[in-house]
Amino acid sequence: MFTGIIEAVGHIESLKQADESLLLQINTGKLDLSDVHQGNSIAVNGVCLTAVRVLSSGFVADVSRETLAKTSFAILKQGSAVNLEKAMVANGRFGGHMVSGHVDGIGEVTERRNRDRFVEFGIKPPKDLLKYIAAKGSICVDGVSLTVNTIKDSVFSLTIVPHTLQETIIGDYQVGRKVNLEVDLVARYLERLMRIDDGSPEIINKDLLTRSGFTK
Repeated sequence: MFTGIIEAVGHIESLKQADESLLLQINTGKLDLSDVHQGNSIAVNGVCLTAVRVLSSGFVADVSRETLAKTSFAILKQGSAVNLEKAMVANGRFGGHMVSGHVDGIGEVTERRNRDRFVEFGIKPPKDLLKYIAAKGSICVDGVSLTVNTIKDSVFSLTIVPHTLQETIIGDYQVGRKVNLEVDLVARYLERLMRIDDGSPEIINKDLLTRSGFTK
């Protein structure tokens, strides 16, 4: 589990193709690796990866065919900058929101506007993810916990503060950039709870609210 608060920006040291998978070596920059061991999880651009080998300057991880198909990892190359976050610890501060590191889909940056020291972005998510995205709700973009400003014409907007622009890869985004998206876990599970046994959605009415304990 992660929080969406990026701890460091690293870069791809090397990529080695192995059949239909990928072996990544990541230079972790200023990320403290003193408490990281083989088998630990690290989020890379919002994707939970397992460190199969820990090095003095980074770690090595396997990327499966499924991850390559469902994330923007396919566009990574040697030298690409990546957001990094170690798995959260139980006694740490919970500064962002609950992030699993399981990407739901790939979005595309449709707009970038500079506003004083801030930057406003428009991002178009896959159509099937729109139902999980709410104005003023949380969304994870390339591993960064962010608040949705508005949703209009299938595009959600974000306002990125100077600190986030400086400490993550978001400051480099340009129109057309592909980004990893993870929707809010609570929204995903609420939708599942609202489905009846055959998987079809249940109609929200007074009877359902009463049976669920919301009304009497």
